[in-house]
Amino acid sequence: MFLKLNIKTDKITNKAYSYYRLCESYRLGDKTRHRTIIDIGKQVQIDTPLARKQLADSIECLLKGSTPLFAIDGMIEKTALQIVEKIRSNQSKAASVATPSTPPVAIVDADYQTIDTNSIQHQSAREIGAEFLCKQAIAQLALHPFLKEKGWGDTQINTALIQLTSRAVYPASEHKTAQWIQLNSAVASLHNTDYDRITRHHLYDAAKNLYDIKDEVETYLSTKTSDLFSLQDKIILYDLTNTYFEGRKQNSTLAQFGRSKEKRSDCKLVVLALVINEDGFVKHSKLFNGNTADSTTLIGLIEQLQHSTFINTQLKPIVVIDAGISTEDNLQAIKNKGYDYLCVSRSKLKAYSLEQGEKITLHDNRNNPIEVKLIQKTDTADDQYLYVHSNKKELKEQSMKQRMDKHLEAALTSLKEGIHIKGRTKDCDKILQKIGRLKEKYASSAQYFSIELQRDKDAKATDIIWKANEKTKPESGVYFLRTSLTNIDEAAMWRIYGCLSEVEATFRQLKTDLNLRPIFHKKDKNTEAHLFLGVLAYSIVATIRYQLKAKGITHDWSNIVRIMNSQKLIESTMKTKENKTICTSICSQPTAMAFEIYNALGYKTMPLYRKKYVLPE
Repeated sequence: MFLKLNIKTDKITNKAYSYYRLCESYRLGDKTRHRTIIDIGKQVQIDTPLARKQLADSIECLLKGSTPLFAIDGMIEKTALQIVEKIRSNQSKAASVATPSTPPVAIVDADYQTIDTNSIQHQSAREIGAEFLCKQAIAQLALHPFLKEKGWGDTQINTALIQLTSRAVYPASEHKTAQWIQLNSAVASLHNTDYDRITRHHLYDAAKNLYDIKDEVETYLSTKTSDLFSLQDKIILYDLTNTYFEGRKQNSTLAQFGRSKEKRSDCKLVVLALVINEDGFVKHSKLFNGNTADSTTLIGLIEQLQHSTFINTQLKPIVVIDAGISTEDNLQAIKNKGYDYLCVSRSKLKAYSLEQGEKITLHDNRNNPIEVKLIQKTDTADDQYLYVHSNKKELKEQSMKQRMDKHLEAALTSLKEGIHIKGRTKDCDKILQKIGRLKEKYASSAQYFSIELQRDKDAKATDIIWKANEKTKPESGVYFLRTSLTNIDEAAMWRIYGCLSEVEATFRQLKTDLNLRPIFHKKDKNTEAHLFLGVLAYSIVATIRYQLKAKGITHDWSNIVRIMNSQKLIESTMKTKENKTICTSICSQPTAMAFEIYNALGYKTMPLYRKKYVLPE
């Protein structure tokens, strides 16, 4: 260390004065550079070269904890103590405020070798960041000890965890997944398994083995996530989705034709039902035949709710369901089991009156304003209803209504013009049939039109006249929520209903990020194992994203995988001067964004330690 003298000029008095900085030197290549440690400012007592050297030596000794060789003037020693305290104070403030953007580089012992730089070859560069993230989430959930208690061997457990991690990071068929493990990913190394020992047959067996203990795994993960993150499962969401198959599935009892929510009614389907808590963790799953109606699935799962949720208490959560499931039989079954429910009313209420007071304005998940108000039904009813009016929904319904009116009037106009065109039908019965088909096709609009067919004395059609009738149209943009809860206000009722968006997010991640569709398996057992593996992989994803969202990181899963895949495991070889071959296996440092994710989760940042070995000539 040394004191650097700068001569500055006061802008007001125009007088020159001495300004000191404590610096240290360092070498950059073949040149020497200076780095400022702290600004000392004006110091009259160190205006000589000897005093500056003594002060610098004293500061260096105090920072290193050593004793100076020569006696130092008392004033200089006092100044050195003040400067050292200031340096340490600045360092402690910087350490407490700064958020690291890059991980610290591990310090290893120096190992100097003379190598031929032209001989350096990178044998492979495998993805390891996203795999290491999933491995630490699996360790957080303690899945390895759980499977060990089930009597599984280490090889069987490692293969299952490799399959689970692969489904989360690279969702594909078992055939493609095996190729990815062997050629592109370091997931096998993380679980102490050789790359070449994982084949698609091992992955098939691992998925079926996990499905064999489906109920135990789901109950364990439900309890573990609740304990790990102190979740209370006060709200339970239930919904269904379906996914389709590629192939005819002739011998399948599970795959059936039905109404596809993905507009793939040309393919056979299978229905997946999920019970999810408000934080997005799956509590229970069940598969149904593809032709199963949504409303018929709930009663059989009511018994599972107490086993899959709120394991440690006797309290029962609120069941939130959509309009497609909220039949009167289902609501009564929920009530008979002692649960409360909240759902969308299957029909718009007609006999009701708004209670006293003005409507309350709230905001949905996209910050759009909505008007809500508890209503009073004129007939006898135990349930409470919430009137909801959405401007966005009103605009959408009006746009749809206008489009349907336009299509109906265009069809009627074409039919009317045909009456006056030679060669077109004039038969009244046939024209009435066409009008009937139009009413059926555009039923939502036709009910507000009066359509009259005029004819001549020979019973031939001469004209078609239509006009909008005076029938009262229902209020646009309005729907109703229904609940068995009492003593609940509008804001709380709307907040509980808003949790249904978590189900939609879950299905979106399962189908898109985890590639749950389409299904290529031929056997029903493999199909069930495939879908359950996706649900288990989602549990890993939910564990990671729940913690990241708590720290303000809201990336979707595909974006997290992309960020983490920037960290690679690189295997290289190089020749030494003695003609020996040095082989190294090194993990690249995580990028700033990857390190931010590691840091937010409290996970380790380096998957594997540096490995090196030497091959003789």
